[in-house]
Amino acid sequence: MVRRWLFSHSLSIVMLGAFAVFVTGQAIAGWHVRNEELVQAGVAADSFRSYLGSGHFGEALLENWESEFLQMGAYVLLTAYLVQRGSPESKSLDGKDRPGDDPANATEDSPSWSHRRGWRHLVYRNSLALVLLAFFVLSFVGHLIAGTAAYNEEQKLQTGAPAIGVWQFARTADFWFQSMQNWQSEFFSVGALVLLSIVLRQHGSPQSKPVTAAHDQTGDEPE
Repeated sequence: MVRRWLFSHSLSIVMLGAFAVFVTGQAIAGWHVRNEELVQAGVAADSFRSYLGSGHFGEALLENWESEFLQMGAYVLLTAYLVQRGSPESKSLDGKDRPGDDPANATEDSPSWSHRRGWRHLVYRNSLALVLLAFFVLSFVGHLIAGTAAYNEEQKLQTGAPAIGVWQFARTADFWFQSMQNWQSEFFSVGALVLLSIVLRQHGSPQSKPVTAAHDQTGDEPE
């Protein structure tokens, strides 16, 4: 029973396990980096617990979450309307909805909101993109708040300058440099996946076409 459950959920278990390992590693490494900076400035080192509440840690964490959720939310939304010939990441070129997207084809196993009419159906049919983009907004705001704290911490150490507010930090090049350097990499990597998957394959992966599929086969079109 346990082995079967683990196998059935192995992808999410490995992904979340890797997240836990790497965020712990980031926190420990960042703590040492921050304490080196404090010692060089003649300030007492932070405890690990204090570091986890610092702008240094929050900014580094949330600016990456922000870009990931932007990428995923935008990708889910864009693939609902745009196509790429030959890519398994695209829907078919005819642009038609799948039969399962029509509430008239709902079955007794379908989620309750999937076959409702009105606002419930509208929300549910767009719920994945909505939630991912909501996570982006929350991460963006968190990055802005943590980034302001990190900026003030750094300015205090280096120049003793007075603290600035969140809206002041939002108008700095520093904030937008942090955001844009992550956003561009996310969209570049997804664009590379869309294009490379036209001619390259990975046996067994749902992100790849079948190994024997023609290069111009698009999405889930039949071979």
